[in-house]
Amino acid sequence: MAAVEAAWEAELEQRVRSLPVPRHIAIIMDGNGRWAQQRGLPRVAGHRAGADALRDVVRAAGELGVAYLTLFAFSTENWRRPPEEVDVLMKLLEEYLERECDELVAAGVRLKSIGRIEALPAPARDALRRAEDRTRGGDRVTVVLALNYGGRSEIVDAARRLCRMALAGGLDPASLDEDVFREALYTEGIPDPDLLIRPGGEMRVSNFLLWQLAYAEIWVTPVLWPDFRRRHLLEAIADYQRRERRFGGLSPRG
Repeated sequence: MAAVEAAWEAELEQRVRSLPVPRHIAIIMDGNGRWAQQRGLPRVAGHRAGADALRDVVRAAGELGVAYLTLFAFSTENWRRPPEEVDVLMKLLEEYLERECDELVAAGVRLKSIGRIEALPAPARDALRRAEDRTRGGDRVTVVLALNYGGRSEIVDAARRLCRMALAGGLDPASLDEDVFREALYTEGIPDPDLLIRPGGEMRVSNFLLWQLAYAEIWVTPVLWPDFRRRHLLEAIADYQRRERRFGGLSPRG
């Protein structure tokens, strides 16, 4: 069975590599808690298992030629979870960044973060900044971690930034358009996602990249994030490659 699955995955990867891959993939890493619950384990076990999926997907994205990979790691709403779980998540973030940084550098990964980063605990924030500095020269794939992130908060923060610019005389409100607003977002300089992947089977965007996902293709799988691997990324990309993106226009076929 393993040999059959390996052959199928190799054939799928060959097909994926024969066509253009999405420039930017965004992933909502969902299902850690359910994965642990199904196994009678504490939720932290699911979060630790999710780190293995993260490692596999980051490596695969770079090898397949994906230029940007944005990962929803911790939302502004996640602070509502029990303090013990939040503490574990922050410590896991520190551990991941310290443990994986050498591999990220070797793999040509450039790490960036978006969200209200200043509100993270100091140890997690410092570990993130160190990792960003060490990977600054990565030129294969940019991995964007969305931490203390909310799509509505991002839009509010962008509006505040533009208001301050206008009050200081640096922006004429009459010149405000979508391009100007886009550059005030956390994702300034990063292209909008082409593909959103949602493991865990939920059919919602969960306050993630609300502005940027306007025309993204969406692929949902019941596979929980800790079980998500390279083959699932290949399946998502293959499905994306079969779609016709019209961006609100008509198909050239009529």
